[in-house]
Amino acid sequence: MRKAYTVGQVNSYIKQMFTQDFMLNHIYIKGEVSNCKYHTSGHIYFSLKDETGTLSCVMFAGNRKGLSFHMEEGQKVIALGSVGVYERDGKYQLYAKEIVLDGEGLLYQRFLELKNRLEEMGMFDESYKQPIPSYVKRLGVVTAPTGAAIQDIRNIAYRRNPYIQIILYPAQVQGEGAAGSIAEGIRMLDELGLDVIIVGRGGGSIEDLWAFNEEIVARAIFHCRTPVISAVGHETDTTIADYVADLRAPTPSAAAELAVADVRMLFDQMDDMHRRLNRLLMDRIVWKNQLLEQYRRRISLVSPQSKIQETRQYLISMEEKLEGGMARQLESQKARLAACAGKLDGLSPIKRLSQGFSYMADEKGRAVTDAGRVMPGQRLTVYVSNGKVYVRAESSEVTGGYGKEEPYEGAG
Repeated sequence: MRKAYTVGQVNSYIKQMFTQDFMLNHIYIKGEVSNCKYHTSGHIYFSLKDETGTLSCVMFAGNRKGLSFHMEEGQKVIALGSVGVYERDGKYQLYAKEIVLDGEGLLYQRFLELKNRLEEMGMFDESYKQPIPSYVKRLGVVTAPTGAAIQDIRNIAYRRNPYIQIILYPAQVQGEGAAGSIAEGIRMLDELGLDVIIVGRGGGSIEDLWAFNEEIVARAIFHCRTPVISAVGHETDTTIADYVADLRAPTPSAAAELAVADVRMLFDQMDDMHRRLNRLLMDRIVWKNQLLEQYRRRISLVSPQSKIQETRQYLISMEEKLEGGMARQLESQKARLAACAGKLDGLSPIKRLSQGFSYMADEKGRAVTDAGRVMPGQRLTVYVSNGKVYVRAESSEVTGGYGKEEPYEGAG
């Protein structure tokens, strides 16, 4: 009995045959869309048909980011993908990765092939991108001399910086020979040592912009020592030059704005920095002056002249205190003397004599204060307010106390 294979074995074998076929793993297929269904999972199920047959297709949700239009019945499209076997149903189908409308198909296929090849070579890698200088003095432009692109670039560049120098290489940007003309312009401007080069043109169809999808232009941009800004078409247009360039601008006008700094803003920044610098400088001067004054005061406190001045001030203060003390002491003594003088004046015999009293003394001038000591016949002198009276005692009488035994001088 001959060996029999299972259905699964056969389907698996056929799948391996499909997988090993290089052409089926990367193939472009064109046809008319039919039975198109957008599944809730995000996958798109459809068929491609022509007058000879029908091919089942599926585009998984992860690949839909490359789909730029909504697929509908009857559309002519070109799908890029791989043909494989779905073992469960035992049928083969196209697993689409990219889908474009048939009108752009052939050129787009060339675009994708070159893009993939250059990307694999690393020509799009960010590590090769050169920074755009902040302040550009000399700007190179590779574009048509009569197109709207150069006028837009000039108008915006001169408005932002009237002092910039623009050097134009009048390149052919469309038709046969355009790619070589653009590449030559990039090489020639690169030799002039410019700050930035803008490469671009206005919008158009994919055929009009095709010169910027050529490998010769891509290599000229990649090997250019001067930073390159790509500005091809409108914002939605994308070319190989955009991927290789150091910076992509959506339009030529935007490229001028990205390349040329606005000097008015620069002047405003300079004025602001000047004001800030002056303010910081004045603050520093004030701070230094305050610090200098502190040092001056510290030095003055320890200088010999300061010590002399301080001692002199101390002596003046002590002198004033001494003079004040002496004045107060003198006034106090004067007051005391006046009080004593008043007391003495009250006790003065002369003053009492003027009031009717008299003063009696013996012959030796001693005051007679005891009547018992006066002897009869004794000579005495009586002092009155205006003179003296010489008298002789006839007798004496003691009216109180005891008399002295010793008589006054001159008795008898």
